[in-house]
Amino acid sequence: MSKWQLSETFRSTSGEVRWGSLGDPGQDPVVLLHGTPFSSYVWRAVARALARRHQVFVWDMPGYGVSEKSAGQDVSLAAQGRVFTELLAHWGLEEPLVVAHDFGGAVSLRAHLLHGARYRALALVDPVALSPWGTPFFRLVGEHSEVFEQLPPALHHALVREYISSASSPGLHPVVLDRLIQPWLGDLGQAAFYRQIAQADQLHTDEVQDRYGEIGFPTLVCWGQDDTWLPMEKGRELTARIPGARLEPIAGAGHLVQEDAPAELTAALTAFLQYPL
Repeated sequence: MSKWQLSETFRSTSGEVRWGSLGDPGQDPVVLLHGTPFSSYVWRAVARALARRHQVFVWDMPGYGVSEKSAGQDVSLAAQGRVFTELLAHWGLEEPLVVAHDFGGAVSLRAHLLHGARYRALALVDPVALSPWGTPFFRLVGEHSEVFEQLPPALHHALVREYISSASSPGLHPVVLDRLIQPWLGDLGQAAFYRQIAQADQLHTDEVQDRYGEIGFPTLVCWGQDDTWLPMEKGRELTARIPGARLEPIAGAGHLVQEDAPAELTAALTAFLQYPL
């Protein structure tokens, strides 16, 4: 489970991005976007399954996973939307299929509505898209990030472990949990963890949420029915705002659907991406 590497690099306006691709070049392209505080690693099972019929592009956002983490780095949703648009141009993808989870949902929506990125179809998985969002813990840290940054490493480790664990309904495999925690450890990782929360501004979804009615491509909204980070009701509301969108509830899954119900999510995505029109 721990074997997941991104071998390619791209110098974006927010720092170096690590990325990779699976599947044969020339196949229908699919781009996967992760959320926070995660990385492309959460997509490993789904990516490998989709690569049977697609060329799958995965990447770690600046400030996440194995991509660059640096003091003063802009890792806001506004920055990530620009970076995603830059990456699509770098890859030469004019109208790919896109699958986006959590913050990645907001990134994909901003890239389309504000930066002109075009998709053939979009699947949103428990996305950050409608206000209000953020768990009580997330909001507390955002308001006092300078205090949390000073936590002793052992306490920080315990806090991150508990927080990431809460994204799963049945619970994460210990190896998976360790892998998700690892990028946030050490001086560089700890600072990056609180930096990305401090820069998470709800204004960045407020800017676009009244424009979801402009979306003109096929859209699927998948949602873990046991999500305690973003309730199922948000999925219903979002689906109603996007013309022709369809809601796919995923039973037994929390916010981290890729880990809780990978087979069910893959089945839903495969059916949608194969026949998006």
